[in-house]
Amino acid sequence: MSRGDPDFDPEAPEQSEIGREMVDQSTGLGSVAAHLYRGEVERVTTWRGRLDETTNWAVTVMAAILVYAFSSDGTSHAILLVGMLVMVVFLGIEARRYQGYDVWRSRARLLQENLFANALDPSGGVERPRWRAELSEDYRNPSIKMPYSEALGRRLRRVYVPLLTIMLVSWLFRIAAYHPGQTWRQAAALPGIPGPVVVGVVVLCVGLATGLAIWPRERRAKGEVSERNYGEWKERR
Repeated sequence: MSRGDPDFDPEAPEQSEIGREMVDQSTGLGSVAAHLYRGEVERVTTWRGRLDETTNWAVTVMAAILVYAFSSDGTSHAILLVGMLVMVVFLGIEARRYQGYDVWRSRARLLQENLFANALDPSGGVERPRWRAELSEDYRNPSIKMPYSEALGRRLRRVYVPLLTIMLVSWLFRIAAYHPGQTWRQAAALPGIPGPVVVGVVVLCVGLATGLAIWPRERRAKGEVSERNYGEWKERR
């Protein structure tokens, strides 16, 4: 199976459908692939835990900021703007970790759909005839498969849109309810920064986040469970 072996054809049935051999007879490659899959799943679980840690920290910090912001009338609404900025920082960290998580998940999915699915039902064949060559190349030259913009959009839709929405609504309530007798321009102002400028920056940031979350793009994440995938599966059933 070396790169320079002229006899290796990754699209040949005996090469791509080793899952069938795992059921019909015991093969050394099948045994190695099983241990390999166990290791890949463990790495997927580890990286998933890192994602959850970032989300937990984001929620904890958000809760602390909300408690402090509404603890007294004299607290500046700027603390909520700082909280939004902190959420954006956590989003950037989590998107980077999501790219790493996708590396291991894509390998696990490649084994699932081409090796184990073929072992359970050989009549279905394999999804990718060159899957062994693709996996081999990925081990020789590992690389990030998901663009950073897609990772940002995914984590925004799944986690950070709700968190940022809570912070935004809290900020609007803070400047509307805690400054009686003032206009929104006066209530939103910060030392040295007029209220319209503050509101304009917030609206711009919200628009950018919304556009990034809903902008249509080609999906590169492999094997992710979604409502669309589940609907397609039900139709096939």
